[in-house]
Amino acid sequence: MASAAVMDRLVARSLAGNAPLNVHFDVTYRCNERCVHCYLDHADHGEMTTAEIKRVLAELADAGTLFLTFSGGEIFLRPDFFELLACARKLRFDVTLKTNALLITEERAAELRRLGVRRIQISLYSADAAIHDAITKVPGSFARTLEALCFCHTQGLLVKISCPLMKQNIAVWREVQALADSLGVTFIMDPTISPMMDGDRSTLRMRLAPSELLPVMQAPVFDSPAPAPAKDDAADMAAAFDNIPCSAGHNSLYISPYGDVYPCVQLPLPTGNLREKSFAEIWYGSAQMRRVRNVKESDLAICNDCAIRQHCQRCPGLAFMEDGDLGGPSQRACELAEAAARIAGVRDPVSGLRALGRLHATSNSHPAQLVHIAALSTPQEREAL
Repeated sequence: MASAAVMDRLVARSLAGNAPLNVHFDVTYRCNERCVHCYLDHADHGEMTTAEIKRVLAELADAGTLFLTFSGGEIFLRPDFFELLACARKLRFDVTLKTNALLITEERAAELRRLGVRRIQISLYSADAAIHDAITKVPGSFARTLEALCFCHTQGLLVKISCPLMKQNIAVWREVQALADSLGVTFIMDPTISPMMDGDRSTLRMRLAPSELLPVMQAPVFDSPAPAPAKDDAADMAAAFDNIPCSAGHNSLYISPYGDVYPCVQLPLPTGNLREKSFAEIWYGSAQMRRVRNVKESDLAICNDCAIRQHCQRCPGLAFMEDGDLGGPSQRACELAEAAARIAGVRDPVSGLRALGRLHATSNSHPAQLVHIAALSTPQEREAL
């Protein structure tokens, strides 16, 4: 494993040169669970063949990709998955797997280790079997997933429990943390619940309000910064991320089972299809990919002058999916930023979007006009309004 300093330099250089360092590759949307919060269409509309995926993997290697995440759907539903994994390892990718682990046997866990997989992220929604099974809609899935998790851990794989937080499991998140600690594995909890890829927003009924997330946001385990990089490396990283909203489309991307290339799994803006063009043609030549890269932090309407911007973790993908604008504010991010600012001690924090709403309340302008004003005028001019 590369040192933190080496990794920082690698990331900085990939961002500076738009090298596709990280690729998230869903090899199928088919799944043997039916999780209540899932954003995918689980039907098979013509997945790439084994040969097609192998060709794409070779193109990614030629382009300089190092970190490859295989995900789905459920990756082990593909009968050729171990063949694809062997190909990826032969091409020297550092491979991470995302799975519900229902199909991982003791023998398969050993094969994963033999092929050189180091990391595996396993979805577990509760330490309570009834809650987990109610979310997956598969009776017995908790026991099967937990058994497979132990198989992988015993083989020496770096196992991480992934627990998306939603209304169904927010009351028991500490038990998931305790379970991970007892098993000697790491865990991640993420409050992101996304609309479905077809735009259906029914999944957002499971999303937690900021007030419901406060106990989680205040927990020490969610406030554990990584070791600070060396001075020179920190300068390289700061320069690389300067004015870039996130890494999507800059050094990371997402590929669907049908060969569609997106800047990120949470940014459903198609930039090309790998059955029609080579990866290099899409990555370096797509107008839509350039559109994403051209969005700069300094150009973000409303966000640029937000008083609590340092507490915000705006996701361009969610801003695009939920609010319709790559360069505009994200209502969800604004709400969470206000909650984070309160935790940090800010009295009555007001996000840029709420400040705009207050301006609207005292103005005759239409909200869309106010967004336009916010994007084009200076802070002094807006104050004068």
